[in-house]
Amino acid sequence: MAAKKKSISRKSPIVQQGVAQLKNIPSGYPGFLSIIKERIAQARIRASLSVNRELIKLYWYIGKMIVERQEREGWGKSIVERLAIDLQREFPDMQGFSSGNIWRMRALYVSYFEQSQILAQPVRELTSVILPQAVAEIPWGHNVTLLEKLKNTNERLWYAEQTIENGWSRNVLIHQIESGLYKRQGKAITNFPKTLLSPQSDLAQQLIKDPYTFDFLSIRERANERDLEKSLVEHLKEFLIELGVGFAFVGQQYHLEVGGQDYYIDLLFYHTRLHCYIVIELKVTEFQPEFAGKMTFYLSAVDDILCQSNDQPSIGIILCKSKNKLVVEYALRNTSKPIGVAVYRLTTSLPKNLKGKLPTIEELKTELTKTSPENKKDTKRK
Repeated sequence: MAAKKKSISRKSPIVQQGVAQLKNIPSGYPGFLSIIKERIAQARIRASLSVNRELIKLYWYIGKMIVERQEREGWGKSIVERLAIDLQREFPDMQGFSSGNIWRMRALYVSYFEQSQILAQPVRELTSVILPQAVAEIPWGHNVTLLEKLKNTNERLWYAEQTIENGWSRNVLIHQIESGLYKRQGKAITNFPKTLLSPQSDLAQQLIKDPYTFDFLSIRERANERDLEKSLVEHLKEFLIELGVGFAFVGQQYHLEVGGQDYYIDLLFYHTRLHCYIVIELKVTEFQPEFAGKMTFYLSAVDDILCQSNDQPSIGIILCKSKNKLVVEYALRNTSKPIGVAVYRLTTSLPKNLKGKLPTIEELKTELTKTSPENKKDTKRK
């Protein structure tokens, strides 16, 4: 009689043992798992950055080789077209070797040539090229945006560094370039050097722009302060992008009780990098000296009521429709609290090609009058 075959479990001993252990999870396992998951996530980010860095280095190297051959051997523009065809044939599974993209690789090298440092190694080695670090750290699409939208190399590098620091997407980068952030950052009139210790004063100065661009708002120029405040809160995401990294929204019309009386701050934020409260007051008029006095009062109250022992002194930002530089400087000169004054603009300026071509208010009124129901009735009667 044939012996019965032993039934063999499809699960390996290791798997069975693992399943058994899941019934009695050690108390420290969740924390252990959390640490492992965090390390894996960090490794994935580093791997992604490493792949991007190597790709940008490769593009830089290709652009460098094209420039050198064109200068040394007189190669013409047709070499780029031929190179694109050959590379696409050789590496069909790789994207990025179109003729247009290869021209961008050449532009990448030419644009940052002055910032590059070439080591004394054979030119054929990729490691012989060192390009600006910020350029290597941002995605290729971001680099293409910088190449196509900006001509100044220092400005490109500044936006590249800001992209890394703030984690901007490509769309946010485009918005910041089009809004002229490079020329606005750190331009507000402040008394920070006298009221804050270094490096807090330097960091705070770079925090404030002038002017602020609120072109994401659809409100009229003559809107009152409450309308402006309400619209900014309704578009909080766009407002936070314009304010910059580190701003955490605390409240609108934030209530403070001082001496048995009620006071309300327009907008209150906490800055996670400066470790301080940021008080923002909105004014739809030109800056007036008394604005500084009111802001000083608010900052004193916030420092006493809200601040903890590890918080830095609170900072005030007064946003006005316009300002006179000398008046602002006089108003802040002897103020002991850190205050900055900047203006805001609701819409970008009208493109030059449209100036003089749009109808005036009077012309619009005339056209509306012609097409009104009353005028149509009068015309029929006649």
